[in-house]
Amino acid sequence: MTIDQVKQRFQIIGTNREVNTAVEIAMQVAPTEVTVLITGENGSGKDVFSKIIHQFSKRKHETFIAINCGAIPEGTLASELFGHEKGAFTGAYESRKGYFEEADRGTIFLDEIAEMPLDTQSQLLRLLENGEYLRVGSSKVLRADVRVIAATNKNLVDLIRQGKFREDLYFRLNTVTIKVPALRARGSDIELLFNYFAMEFSDKYKRDPVILTEDAVPLIFKYRWPGNIRELRNLVEKLSVLIKGDIITEAILQDNLMIKESYLPSLVRSADGHYGKEQPSRTEFDQLQAMFYSFGKEFTEMKKEIAELKKMLFMGIRGRENGDTDFPSREDFTARSKAIFHDPYDDEDDYSHGYSDQPEILPLAPEKTFRAMREIHDVTPVIEESLSLEKMEKNLISRALAKYNGNRSKAALELGISERTLYRKIKNYDLG
Repeated sequence: MTIDQVKQRFQIIGTNREVNTAVEIAMQVAPTEVTVLITGENGSGKDVFSKIIHQFSKRKHETFIAINCGAIPEGTLASELFGHEKGAFTGAYESRKGYFEEADRGTIFLDEIAEMPLDTQSQLLRLLENGEYLRVGSSKVLRADVRVIAATNKNLVDLIRQGKFREDLYFRLNTVTIKVPALRARGSDIELLFNYFAMEFSDKYKRDPVILTEDAVPLIFKYRWPGNIRELRNLVEKLSVLIKGDIITEAILQDNLMIKESYLPSLVRSADGHYGKEQPSRTEFDQLQAMFYSFGKEFTEMKKEIAELKKMLFMGIRGRENGDTDFPSREDFTARSKAIFHDPYDDEDDYSHGYSDQPEILPLAPEKTFRAMREIHDVTPVIEESLSLEKMEKNLISRALAKYNGNRSKAALELGISERTLYRKIKNYDLG
């Protein structure tokens, strides 16, 4: 059979390319025994593709069972799928076959597979691997020859990362994937489906089919259709039952949509009269990408330069405290600062004016070193013209001594240095 013949047999309306591709894949895998995973939003028609696979398979004359894993309570799903023995749990008054046993040599469609509990996933994986399973409350191994087709509206990879879905089961189910597009992505198919359902309910309720006015047509393309085909069908049935007459205006349609604010302004009519998604041009996209890349790169470089300055300042102070000489000199520090903040348009090449009209604030050194600077009034560290570390250090020591009235123990604690180091610096700076 051709794709169009299959679509007609299973009442798949529309000419969307993605839908045609999904039908073609379903026809190709049907004669095989591979496990198929069907993905798509709720109401998009995933169940139809499971029926196509079964009807064109070697099992078409055997049982086909469709199960919604999300509709069965978590505690009883294993019992429903694999059966149970009498007395296996409260309420198990007799033994019962499970769906896999009932569908032996046939096909089982597991819809909403993402809702299956982890322990049941383990049992399903065992059945898929070697065809074996256990009834709940039994140790007797049973076998089932069943083809499994699964479907989900969730991202299973995300659920694997969250520990809610088994990775090995995902790879076992995902032998072949069929992606069913959402209704809002099917373009002109939306209007075709509306008219198809209008004819269906016209026959059902013995009335004239409802017709969209010209101003109402754009609205069905702008609406998001969160419920997909199921929502569209329900809407047409609602209009066929409640609206007097057969003309559906924009106002009538808008009043009867389920979610009033669910619109897609990006859906526009193209030059050929069709509706589709308006995408930014490639040039605009490249420009935006380049802009964000450039900004991110410059910001990263700036952070590195600031980190280097902070390190140099810290090492300079610590080195002088410990009498070390392996730290940047004042000239090195000044040169490095000019290289970072120098304004190429400043002919004077003076650091105090090279970056802005305001004095620059030094990056703070570690917490302990400049603890005194936060508490002593008006001791905001600024870059002086000479950038003299000795002057800054001498000033800090003088203020700390003044704050504690010459108490060197408290001053040393405030500055984060030993009393011995403080005594030496007082002598060096002639502060005693």
